[in-house]
Amino acid sequence: MNRAFQNRCIILCLVLVALLSALSARLIQIQLVDRKRYAESSAKAYHRIERIPAIRGMIVDRNEETIAKSIPVSSIYVDKNHLLDPKLASFGLAYEQVSKEPGWDELEPEDQLKRIRVVRGDILSSEEPDIIVQKHMAYAISLLARPIGMRKDELRGKIEGSKAKWFPIAKDIPDDIAERLREIVDENHIEGFVFENSIKRWYANPKIATHLTGFTGEIEEQLENGQTSYRMVGRFGIESAMEEFLAGRDGRREHLRDARGLVVPGNSGSLLPPRAGLNVKLTIDIGMQAIIEEELDAGLAKYKSKQGAVIVMDPNNGEILAMVSRPHFDLNHKENLAENSFNYAIQAKYEAGSTIKIIPTSAALQERLVTPFTVLHCPSVIQEYKFTVEDGHSSGMLTFEQIIQKSNNTGCWKLAKQLGVKRYYEYVHAYGFGKRTGIQLSGENPGTATVPKLPVDFSRSSYGYFIGVTPIQMAAAYSVVAGDGRLLRPKIVKSLIANDGTIIEEFETESRGQVISPETAKKMRNALLKVTQLGGTATKAAVPGYLVCGKTGTAIKHDPKRGGYIDGGYVVSFAGFMPTDKPAFVCYVVIDEPMTTEVPRYGGQIAAPIFSNIAQRLATYMNLQPTEPIPKAVANR
Repeated sequence: MNRAFQNRCIILCLVLVALLSALSARLIQIQLVDRKRYAESSAKAYHRIERIPAIRGMIVDRNEETIAKSIPVSSIYVDKNHLLDPKLASFGLAYEQVSKEPGWDELEPEDQLKRIRVVRGDILSSEEPDIIVQKHMAYAISLLARPIGMRKDELRGKIEGSKAKWFPIAKDIPDDIAERLREIVDENHIEGFVFENSIKRWYANPKIATHLTGFTGEIEEQLENGQTSYRMVGRFGIESAMEEFLAGRDGRREHLRDARGLVVPGNSGSLLPPRAGLNVKLTIDIGMQAIIEEELDAGLAKYKSKQGAVIVMDPNNGEILAMVSRPHFDLNHKENLAENSFNYAIQAKYEAGSTIKIIPTSAALQERLVTPFTVLHCPSVIQEYKFTVEDGHSSGMLTFEQIIQKSNNTGCWKLAKQLGVKRYYEYVHAYGFGKRTGIQLSGENPGTATVPKLPVDFSRSSYGYFIGVTPIQMAAAYSVVAGDGRLLRPKIVKSLIANDGTIIEEFETESRGQVISPETAKKMRNALLKVTQLGGTATKAAVPGYLVCGKTGTAIKHDPKRGGYIDGGYVVSFAGFMPTDKPAFVCYVVIDEPMTTEVPRYGGQIAAPIFSNIAQRLATYMNLQPTEPIPKAVANR
């Protein structure tokens, strides 16, 4: 044996040893190092975790009228682990071929399955894997696109355009359509399309109480096996604020599936049943809500405004009976959310104008600085240091009640000065200004009520400027006077109820402090009654047959960008309640930037008439008995 031949043999042996060593190393890596990764990859194809969605709790009004509820729907997911597997795809192609053969329908199911398997074997041996996958996809798309509601090219684009292995192609499919799609998939042996039950939120009156009710959305979650799932969560309003109670708890089912995607017999896996969410009963009355929405819309159209709010509150327990903001949106379609989701009733901050005058007047009464019959000299102009306080509408010797009736600026400034900055602002804060009311809705604006350092700012705060308020704060403040002098936390949720009707939790009335005494509140009601009578600033707020209390407000809008005030920009409002002796409701109306030229842009000319229309209808709805004679002209309408 020559030397050259020996060298070649040695080299060949070394090459073989190196190759076998590399192969052994790879086997060791697969068995030991990459074992977990390959096991997980296999599990993704055959180990299935199915989420069982919990039924989200209903939202109902105080009379248990449905506002929001959940309805069962289905979603279709694409599982590319199955869709792109030629061994699985060949089942569908085999069925497509044999189902067209003569006498197919006459065969027994077992014979049909045998025939499918024979043809499947022929397809696998004669066709390239890629061709099998493409033909199966075309077959599936031709059968599913139309029932899903897509064009064939659209469905193909969604499938091929996604890099994910598991993703939805259609959501919120009604049960009848989903059942038909399931039949198509099963009957035609289509692979790679999986159905999941889910829940869709449905709103009975999608354009009523939109900001208050709110809406839901979906969040994406990764399951343990790498699959993507979607869960409904509250995004806005009560849906968001009461999420922990409404949501319930989703269940889950784990099991193994075979190569055909069928559950492996004898492998039950694990099951965690879902737990339904609690039903949320609100304090609002849908009938009252519809009334204020209709009247606010009519008022905005008449006075040419786009923004505003109305809040109706029970001064005896703090319950919100109705609350509306404009502009709004459709809860079922959710269009223009960016422009219209601002909840004016709890998020708008502005200077209130003369409705704030209940603070210096009630505080002066409470501190016994005046009585309802005290007479003050109220000149048209008061010169103070380097500023002036003016009132061009009323001046001279006015009683305490006339200061309120005629909304006199100089008189309110005199009362505030008697109180002093410290004591006056103790009442401002006691009425709830400068902090959130605590209503069970997210996004509430706390307003601003900073103690002024300059005398001019102190003076302005006594007649409606410098203090930044919100509509919900104003409704709560007037409930102090309409009630027993306590500041109540506005309540929007009445109770939490299980599906069997059991009351899980009832929300009680919550007092935030005694602001004024019941006696002072009664004196203030008597004074505010004169505002809606002859000689007052709000005669257009009167309601035939009833004694109505209230106060007008008109303020020039502050310009947050440039500073100063907007020329011709007004916020007009009216806060009222009735009947005077035992108020059943407080109603606060605010209109932002009315552009009408038909009437002066004052609270008494715009907000007061809207209040009157609302109050008349609410009195009928609540069956409030008239206490005053109704003029014949009104009675005969």
